Amino acid sequence: MTSTYRTLDQANVSGKRVLLRLDLNLPMENGRLSDATRVERVLPTLRELRSKGAKTIILAHFGRPKNGPDAEDSLKHIIEAVAGPLGAPIAFASDCVGPVAEKAVAAMRNGDVLMLENTRFHEGEEKNDPAFVAHLAKLGDIYVNDGFSVAHRAHASTEGLAHALPSYAGRGMQAELAALSSALENPKRPVAAIVGGAKISTKLDLLGNLSKKVDFLIIGGAMANTFLAARGEPVGKSLCERDLFDTARKIIEAAAAEKCEIVLPIDVVVAKEFKARAPSRVVDAGHVGDDEMILDIGPKSVAKVEKLLAEIKTLVWNGPFGAFELQPFDAGTVAVAKAAATLTDAGKLVTVAGGGDTVSALNQAGVGERFTYISTAGGAFLEWLEGKSLPGVEALRA
Repeated sequence: MTSTYRTLDQANVSGKRVLLRLDLNLPMENGRLSDATRVERVLPTLRELRSKGAKTIILAHFGRPKNGPDAEDSLKHIIEAVAGPLGAPIAFASDCVGPVAEKAVAAMRNGDVLMLENTRFHEGEEKNDPAFVAHLAKLGDIYVNDGFSVAHRAHASTEGLAHALPSYAGRGMQAELAALSSALENPKRPVAAIVGGAKISTKLDLLGNLSKKVDFLIIGGAMANTFLAARGEPVGKSLCERDLFDTARKIIEAAAAEKCEIVLPIDVVVAKEFKARAPSRVVDAGHVGDDEMILDIGPKSVAKVEKLLAEIKTLVWNGPFGAFELQPFDAGTVAVAKAAATLTDAGKLVTVAGGGDTVSALNQAGVGERFTYISTAGGAFLEWLEGKSLPGVEALRA
């Protein structure tokens, strides 16, 4: 699938001004980077452009500025977080268009890297304003997008520029597209998807699209409670969307028509309080007390999922099985994650996961680096799984 997108393999960047869109909306705490994953993902493209003698001009956003420039959301705060791992200095321009940016670009030599100020300081960015796109395009000869996680936004620097200049996918974008393609477009079968999270209502499109593409749809998290309750099983005071029982039943019927088997918990871990180390017990699904809430899947459910993983070839994962942030209610998610990682290590399973909670849960289980691919994209990953086209990706089609 990635062969249908223009990549750096088709670009001659030597001596060219390359406008490089990155997602550098980094998690910073007290001026320090708390998670370097996004930086690590962009280093291959940055290093390649430098080694080929490009003049690399970074475009990015930071935070959610609403009324023009503000010091708190300046990209100058994150320059060292990128320059350090890159092992090269990165110059900074205090605007991303106009005389300041033009002067900084004009001073560049081959192999230099320049970071322009936050694109969202201009309202033309999020409006994808043609005039703003033209101002940006004036600074470069080539456009490279290496920010899959912002590719679901039709903004000036994520989509507009791709139509104004010769455009290509960076190496991180290329890897993401290849991974997602291997998981859903041209997967090794059988394919299973794990979908967790709190609410069916936020994942209706996701469930609908996946039921047409996978052989098994494994549902966990509080979302599973709604399916169990829709089947007439008591769920006590568990989080549950009672107004969506009909919707849950329709999802099950639609999946059956697509020959997709929906897998629900057969036993659960319940507690009377939502807090870490609250007294808990394991009960079969359908035997939850009125004053209890489901906070994880039970050992029989874990064993069932592990058996299924051993029979499939591809797994897509979005959402934990339980309240993984509270021990011991992380046990189900951790056990399944370790089983999936072991099969991946053995070359028996392709594993692709994404979504903020999912990445946190897999890292907590200590298996994040053992999966085939972990997407750092939140909204973009979810929209891809929902079958939606992403403007920033579509603009790179060959």
